[in-house]
Amino acid sequence: MLSTLLVIGGVLVGLLVLLAVIVSLSARPATATRTSGSGTRTPVWAADAGRPHPDAWSAPAPATTSEMPAVR
Repeated sequence: MLSTLLVIGGVLVGLLVLLAVIVSLSARPATATRTSGSGTRTPVWAADAGRPHPDAWSAPAPATTSEMPAVR
């Protein structure tokens, strides 16, 4: 009986440790302020393409980008 409780407790503790490791490894890295040699700030996000975020209520913008179109 005691050994069964110890095994169940060990499995639960192991699962909690595994969950903590997964959460810590999947956490987003801290945002760092990166500067180039001249002291100007460079964009942190790769998605920063210099275009404003599209407005859901306005007409779609013409496809004037060099991005590949979505395949449907």
